[in-house]
This record gives sequence, structure tokens and C-alpha cells, in this order.
Amino acid sequence: MKTLRHVAALRTEVAAWRKAGQSVAVVPTMGALHDGHLSLVRAAQSATDRVIVTIFVNPAQFNDPEDLKKYPRHEARDAALLRAAGVDCLFAPDAQEIYPPAFATSVSVARLSEGYCGSTRPGHFDGVVTVVTKLLLICGAHKAYFGEKDWQQLQIVRRLVADLNIPVAIAGCPTLRAADGLAMSSRNARLTDAARAVAPALYRALCAARDAVGRGEAVAVVLGSARRAICEAGFASIDYLDLCDAETLTQLDTRPKRPARLLAAAWLGEVRLIDNIAVTG
Repeated sequence: MKTLRHVAALRTEVAAWRKAGQSVAVVPTMGALHDGHLSLVRAAQSATDRVIVTIFVNPAQFNDPEDLKKYPRHEARDAALLRAAGVDCLFAPDAQEIYPPAFATSVSVARLSEGYCGSTRPGHFDGVVTVVTKLLLICGAHKAYFGEKDWQQLQIVRRLVADLNIPVAIAGCPTLRAADGLAMSSRNARLTDAARAVAPALYRALCAARDAVGRGEAVAVVLGSARRAICEAGFASIDYLDLCDAETLTQLDTRPKRPARLLAAAWLGEVRLIDNIAVTG
């Protein structure tokens, strides 16, 4: 596995692969890798000849400087995992490589970015979309792999690629979960033992809400019950818990007639956890 830190070096590498007729995939990450990330790598390897994993803790998507400071960084460990997994290239640029002096461009996706995490984390998705645009253009991959855990982000990236005609296929991969249902996340490493024991209550509440909606129970009542269950389990507060159209993210207040999603974000101590599950229309 090659570790590259400069745009020019990565483009040279990818150009050689493409000239040889090889297909290329990219898995964008912020590091602190776990089995969920490695499942994206395996999906990419099954469909393409070469796989790039990017590690870049993107300062532009953190609206809270303390959150950026606390974000886990373990590049040596991450590199060892990727090497063992057979990744072809790790692209790990520093902030100045991505945002050089005088950098003045921002990309945004309207509507899809305006609710949920967009409401509670001002500027977050502009930062995400800007760096994803850069990484897709830098890597020149045929396919890019994202997890479904951040469902809103996945829909925003799909809209971005369609609107700007970026020549890459976006693949969404199922959320990988621990045995007790907790969605795998780099932020889980910040949970105390006591908080980790409480954390699966978020997924349990979503599952119960999905089943209740499927039985035809009133959506407002179902969501209210789910919020109470999450708070009673020990979560400090809930940023949102809503039923929405899976593609447009429009909030729904009746049983869906097409694919829908339950989206949630809640605070457990100082850690903000997000999760979502499918609701069949």
C-alpha cells in the first residue's frame, strides 16, 4: 500500500491505473477506522480493481472547535488496518493540501442540507460537500463508497454528483452494527463504559418505531413514544427523531406510501450519536 499526501502524486498514480484499463474506487473517511469502514473497503474491492482510502479530518465541517479538537486521530493504526485489508493507496493530505492559502470556494446543496443535522450543525454540510467535491475530483475514481449510517449525507452526496455531473457512481453500503445494535462510528470510542451500555437504546427505539408505523399506528404518537424511550434510557437530549421520505428527506406525518427512513440524532453525555433505519412504504 502506498501512502500519498499530495494531490499531484495521487493523480499520477490513478492516471497509470486508468491507462492500464483498471477500475478505481475511493472510500472517503476521517480516520479512526472501524469495521464499518472496512466493510466499505471490501465492497469496493469486490467491484473494482484498485481502491483508494482517504483520511482527512475536515475542519470545514466542524461547527464546534472543541469537537474538532476531540475527534480521534490514529493514522498509524488506520494505515496498518488498511494495509492488512489490501488497500492499494492511502491518501492522507494535511489541511493546507486541501485548503491552500487564499482558498475561497464553498460548495453547497440546497434543501437536502437544511434540516436534521443541517439545522443543528450550522455550516456542517457545506463543509462536507466542499471536501467531498474536492476528493472526488482529486481521486478520479469510477465509484465512491459511503455508509448509510449518515443517510442525510448520502442523499446530499448523490444530489451533488448528479447536479454537477461529476463522473463517479455513488454506492451506499448498509450500516454495520455491534451485536447489541449500536451503529459503528468513530465517535463511539469517546463513550464511557456506562454510556456505551446505554447507547443501543437509540437503535432499539428506532426499531420499535418502525414496527409501530408498519402496524399503522399514528406517526406522531409513535415518534413521541420513541423520544420518551430514548430519554428514559439515559440520553441527555434529542436533536431530532423524524420519519422522512428516503430520497427527498421530506418529513412525513402519515404512514409512508414509498420508501422512508427514520432519522435520529441524540446526545449521550458529550457524544452526539446518529442513526437511521429503513421504513417500508
